[in-house]
Amino acid sequence: MNQAFPKTAVLLVNLGTPEQPTAASVRRYLGEFLMDPRVVEIPKPIWWLILHGIVLRVRPAKSAKAYQSIWTERGSPLKVNTEDLAAALREELQQRGVGDVAVEIAMRYGNPSIQDQVTRLKESGIQKFIVLPLYPQYAAATTASIFDKVAETFSRWRHVPELKFISDYHLDEGYVAAVASSIEQFWQANGKPDLLLFSLHGLPAVSRKQGDPYYDQCVATTQAIAAKLGLDDKAWKLVFQSRFGAQEWLKPYCVEVLKELPGQGVKSVDVVCPGFAVDCLETLEEIAIANKEIFIETGGESYRYIPALNASADHAKALAGLVLS
Repeated sequence: MNQAFPKTAVLLVNLGTPEQPTAASVRRYLGEFLMDPRVVEIPKPIWWLILHGIVLRVRPAKSAKAYQSIWTERGSPLKVNTEDLAAALREELQQRGVGDVAVEIAMRYGNPSIQDQVTRLKESGIQKFIVLPLYPQYAAATTASIFDKVAETFSRWRHVPELKFISDYHLDEGYVAAVASSIEQFWQANGKPDLLLFSLHGLPAVSRKQGDPYYDQCVATTQAIAAKLGLDDKAWKLVFQSRFGAQEWLKPYCVEVLKELPGQGVKSVDVVCPGFAVDCLETLEEIAIANKEIFIETGGESYRYIPALNASADHAKALAGLVLS
C-alpha cells in the first residue's frame, strides 16, 4: 500500500459514454444504460424484449452518427470534459490548502466504472469517499442510480469506509452564480437575444406523481439563475429536451417551443443547459446542432448555444465549495 496516498477521495460521477463513435460501441453502452431499472421502469422481461427486439436494432447506428459529429481527438466530449473538470477541481483544492484529497472520475455506465474506481481507491488506502454525481438536480433515474451502484459495491466489503453522498446542488450559491456568470460573459461578448431558454433534460411526466423532486428542482434552479441575472419573466423560459418514446414527458418540450417561437415574433434565442455539468452529446449535438436547424427552418434568425460550465474556474470553485462543506 502506498502510505503517501490520501485518505479521502472525491469521486465525480457522470452518466457515461460509448468508448468509440461506432454502432457496436453505442449498442454495448445503450444495452447497459437502458437495462437499468432506475432508467426504464417497465417490467424487466417485457422491456428486455422491446430493447433487444427493437431499440438496440435501430438506435445504435443513428446515435453513432450523432456521436461522430461531436467526437474529439481525445475521445468522447463527456469523458474528456469530466476529466478536465476533475483536474480543475484538484488544482482548486490544492490552492485552498487541501492537497491530501484524491479527485477521480467514474461513469455510471461504461468506463471507468464506479465499481472499478471505488475498489481501486479503497485498495490504495482511501478511508472516506465523497461521491458527487454531476447532476445539479436530483432524479431517481440519475442520482439514485449512482447511489445504487456505490451501495452495491460497498455491500461486498466487510469493512465499509465512510461515505458522503451529495444528492443535489440545484440551489447551491456557487453553482447558481457560476451559471449566471457564464451567461453574462456570453452576452457581454455577443449581445442579448430576444429570449433565453433554459433547457433541462426531460423525464417521463409520471415521475412527478411518483415523488421525484426533479421538476421542482429544475424550476427552482432556473428561477434562481434568472433572478441572479435580473431577468423579468418574459425574458426567459424553461423547457425540457431529449424526449424518448411515446409516453408523455415533462413539458414544455424544447423542440415544440422552438417551432412556435418565430411565429410569436421571437427571432433570436440563446439556449443554456444548467442541468449538464459538462458538454456532451445532448448539448453539443442535440441542442447546438439539431435544435438550431429546427429553429432556423421555422423562421428563426439567430440561435446560439451557451456552453456548459465544463472545467471553468468558476465551476471548479463551486464544486470545491460543495466538497469542503
